[in-house]
Amino acid sequence: MKELITYIAKALVDNSDQVEVQEIKAQQTLVLELRVAKEDLGKVIGKKGRTAQAMRTILSCASAKEQKRVILEIVE
Repeated sequence: MKELITYIAKALVDNSDQVEVQEIKAQQTLVLELRVAKEDLGKVIGKKGRTAQAMRTILSCASAKEQKRVILEIVE
């Protein structure tokens, strides 16, 4: 899951070397924190949050295959 979000985020931003994804594991839930450069934050979120929502949809489909719950948080 971490590699999937990293790949998508690096394709969207200009400063791909500043993309960081951290995994925080709970019992049944995996939280992925995505950090990008400040000037790339709007590119990752998209207009009205559509890009971020699309990333979350892809992530939920991939996590359903593994029967896990994954949450994506975009951190400034």
